[in-house]
Amino acid sequence: MTTNSNTAEEGAAAPAIEPASAQPPRLLRLPEVMNRVGLRRSAIYQRMSEGRFPKCRTLGAKCSVWVEAEINAWIDGIVRSSNQAD
Repeated sequence: MTTNSNTAEEGAAAPAIEPASAQPPRLLRLPEVMNRVGLRRSAIYQRMSEGRFPKCRTLGAKCSVWVEAEINAWIDGIVRSSNQAD
């Protein structure tokens, strides 16, 4: 009877290690979101209430942020739908 104490040496999968270049999620404040998407504050909040824009996160009483990746995905979706309509 043999025990298997060296599983890493025998081909067991090692835990996935993220590359050093992987950046943590970035949070955007309203002025940057407005600049990126070309919409005013009221249009952003209107679309959010309709479910047509990424929801913001609240960090405090007067601090709302959006996840950059969600904003980028929304922009990509607009570009894709525009290209399909052509």
